[in-house]
Amino acid sequence: MTAIRPFAIITGASTGIGLELAKCCAKEGFDLLIVADEAAIEDAAAQLRSSGANVASLTADLATLEGVDHLCEAISGRQVDALLANAGRGLGRAFLDQDFAKARRVIDTNITGTAYLVHKIGNDMRRRNAGRILITGSIAGFIPGSFQAVYNGSKAFLNSFSFALREELKDTKITVTCLMPGATDTEFFRRADMMDTDVGTTEKDDPAKVAEDGFRAMMSGAGDVVSGLKNKVQSAAANVIPAGILAGQHRKMAEPGSAKD
Repeated sequence: MTAIRPFAIITGASTGIGLELAKCCAKEGFDLLIVADEAAIEDAAAQLRSSGANVASLTADLATLEGVDHLCEAISGRQVDALLANAGRGLGRAFLDQDFAKARRVIDTNITGTAYLVHKIGNDMRRRNAGRILITGSIAGFIPGSFQAVYNGSKAFLNSFSFALREELKDTKITVTCLMPGATDTEFFRRADMMDTDVGTTEKDDPAKVAEDGFRAMMSGAGDVVSGLKNKVQSAAANVIPAGILAGQHRKMAEPGSAKD
């Protein structure tokens, strides 16, 4: 890698939206550090290198403070021009039926790890008054998530956190963008044990298109982007429909056994 080229960190980059965000950064000429908590990050790195990108890869558990510290050590003092905080975890089924250790891991990954990483990298950006931050929230953050209560709650935090951080940094040259996808064709629903649900089995958005929307928004300095017309309508409706009704609607698509034949 060379310090002359811009440098981007993408978390949760082994598959799905994260890998597609890494591809967008590579096409734009960024050197990459891609991070995930699984060995598949090496396959992603090989795929990106085959297209000519300069890529370093790291396996780290970003649900822990130690994992985030490990990532920051791997930067080796290099200037981070773009942080794409995409790592996330989901969990389906009723909250009281969930293994609480798994529910806590959703919180630790989506909230604690993301906030700590943004705090560390954001402070470096503030010292030099430059940088771009993309946080992957979700339209799920606008909807009380029956049978995904912890996940939707964590995304509500990320959506709100992104808007607040952007306001705090409005007089700097640091931009904060929130990418808010809807249901996307990734490994998310299988890993969240939701393949017997309506949302887990219906047609979903293309992760490459979602990533492209998010990357373009980040590069333009936009505050947020909802990817896809259907999701734009759904997020707008969530602002006016009572929370109790939204929770009932979410049940229909996320309750175990709701998958259509």
